[in-house]
Amino acid sequence: MLETDNVLAYYHTNPFYPVHIVAIPKKHISSLITLEENDHDLLLELMGVIQKVAAMVTEEKGACRVIINLGAYQDSKHLHWHIVFGEPLK
Repeated sequence: MLETDNVLAYYHTNPFYPVHIVAIPKKHISSLITLEENDHDLLLELMGVIQKVAAMVTEEKGACRVIINLGAYQDSKHLHWHIVFGEPLK
């Protein structure tokens, strides 16, 4: 879908929405709340990828959601954002 040296955005392997893209840093960071000061450049790069993917989905579908989960809501313990469109799949 979209890749930089430090970030990967890909279609979710088990989607919960009709359009479900996940953006992750290639470096392991367990959560948004465990980011460290030296991760700020990586976070900016990640946000740039999320912005591009969200713009692509919005251009194609007219809207999107950008979601991040924490704590018990975070199934995968690797920092990631969901870029989604549509109603949840049953």
